[in-house]
Amino acid sequence: MKASFAVAPLFAALFLASPAASQDTPRSVPIAHTVPDPQDTPWPGGTIALDIDATDIQRGLYRITQTIPVAAGAQRLTLLYPQWLPGNHGPRGPLAELVALRFMSAGKALTWRRDPVEVYAFHIDLPAGTRDVTAHFIHTSPLQPSEGRITMTPEMLNLQWEKMSLYPAGHYVRRIRIKPQVTFPAGWTAATALDGERASGNRVSWAETDYETLVDSPIFAGRHFRKWDLGNNTVMSAVADAPDLLAAPDAGIAKAKALVDESLVLFGRPPFDRYEFLIALSGRLGGIGLEHLRSTEIQFEPENFSLWDSYDWDRNTLAHELVHSWNGKYRRPAEMWTPDYRQPMQGNLLWVYEGQTQFWGHVLSARSGVQSKDVVLGMFATQAGKYAEQPGRGWRSVDDTTQDPIFAARKPKPYASIARDEDYYNEGALVWLEADQIIRSGTGGARGLDDFARAFFAHPGGDARTATYDRADIVSALNAVYPYDWSAFLRTRLEQPGSPVPLAGLERGGYRLVWRSEPNPFDKGRMDHTERLDLTHSLGLVLDKKGDVVATQWEGPAFDAGIVNGATIVAVNGSSYDAKVLRRAITNAARAKRPIELLVKRGERLTTVPVEWTGGLRWPWLERTQPGAQPAPLDQLLAPRRGAAQ
Repeated sequence: MKASFAVAPLFAALFLASPAASQDTPRSVPIAHTVPDPQDTPWPGGTIALDIDATDIQRGLYRITQTIPVAAGAQRLTLLYPQWLPGNHGPRGPLAELVALRFMSAGKALTWRRDPVEVYAFHIDLPAGTRDVTAHFIHTSPLQPSEGRITMTPEMLNLQWEKMSLYPAGHYVRRIRIKPQVTFPAGWTAATALDGERASGNRVSWAETDYETLVDSPIFAGRHFRKWDLGNNTVMSAVADAPDLLAAPDAGIAKAKALVDESLVLFGRPPFDRYEFLIALSGRLGGIGLEHLRSTEIQFEPENFSLWDSYDWDRNTLAHELVHSWNGKYRRPAEMWTPDYRQPMQGNLLWVYEGQTQFWGHVLSARSGVQSKDVVLGMFATQAGKYAEQPGRGWRSVDDTTQDPIFAARKPKPYASIARDEDYYNEGALVWLEADQIIRSGTGGARGLDDFARAFFAHPGGDARTATYDRADIVSALNAVYPYDWSAFLRTRLEQPGSPVPLAGLERGGYRLVWRSEPNPFDKGRMDHTERLDLTHSLGLVLDKKGDVVATQWEGPAFDAGIVNGATIVAVNGSSYDAKVLRRAITNAARAKRPIELLVKRGERLTTVPVEWTGGLRWPWLERTQPGAQPAPLDQLLAPRRGAAQ
């Protein structure tokens, strides 16, 4: 025993000093970067052929054959699947939906491997003498919302080229030439902004183009189709779940035409030679509102057109996406323009790209009548009410929310009111409203943000596809309209946490935020449609029609009582849950000054929870500060403009 104790220290020393022991200490393995960075040079192989069979509507499959010519002597081909998708503001290329991938040349299978670091890249070994590589794969459209956005139903499809194509690495995508064609189900009609359409039966091809333009030119196609001419080289093409859903009233189409007219009056020369609204009137196709230079993808509720007046609250996307042709597609923040779909986009100026688009979307909807003025005022009220009582504004700036699409990926959050989400849209819009009112007040109404829009976004003519800008350009352009400390204004409103609640634009515009016991027209429309009860500003929660809690306001009455997302309100003051029962209980509690008793189910446990709230029902509204016949400045902003489009 004594001998063993004497040997132990020597053994330990020898073990620690041995070469084998050093192998137990991890060392970093250098990352090999094997994907070439893009250069502003043409793809040397020639024009890529892209052939998509979109006829398998029963199984939701797009079968792709893509032939990529390669330069003589090439030994390896690296192909990329688009990752950073324009308009998504984050890396959301659905690579998991690409299956059954094979590469062939001269009838023989080629060896390939996925890059271990950049998993959106595929490396293909090329035998000597290879002239082209043919890729065969299938894009599997999700069949249910839990799998992702549904892009194919038995009645329609939304073909987005970037989700079902590969492109060669090492080149700007505008320098890659491609020739597309698609086979559709028999009897279907397709719409896209691509040029040179030619049809042979149900196979349709388009003229050769560059890959950037292809990705920016999606397709809507369907069994039930209708097109309207909106004038000014603009059309609206719609597919629907059933033919009767395409019965838009003439008055509604006239308002869509007015939207185009008002946009041209506002912005001046457009960056497009023609424009196509692509609309899906469907409860089956996945939701979307996505901008493109010459078109837009929009999904509306099935009866949005046939019951036009009933869906006034839900039509803002038309104006928003049209504005994006000028703001976002043509004029774009410099760090959001990328040479391919591999380089990350930096969204720190999304409060211009999206925030000012949101502002103009509201304004143009009212000016054109696509949405009523009352609904637009309701939208402003709902947004102002949100930020008036949003706890997350204390720690997180609007500028920081521009990173939200990247790390949050637009998934639901447990407590969105403290986490914040993509508030650069709506808080950004309210800040731009204040900027407009500062200009109008300072110039005696002679100028406004309209003047900024026309100077900054009008296309100069020619072939310019995109013109980039930075923060200094925005400040300079604002000063050219009206000298002011715009740099400090933007910094304090957007770039600092705990900035003032964005009500100044409304107040300068002759309105104030007030609270009423009935929802404003916008809130009422969306609650009636979704069958949700939004009590954010009273009990501090949102309930679906079954009483399930879908959102809880941070430190609101329900939160303080321990009610969280996923719980279910079973009963209210002893009566079975119903939206009317709960609303009545909130009103009665305000009179009696006593808690509301809720029977709450969470998992298998039932608990009676008293909720302390005696403030009654509260929804945000805008109210004129000086009632009268004379239009307030905000009324003047929302009024239709006269004059011919230029």
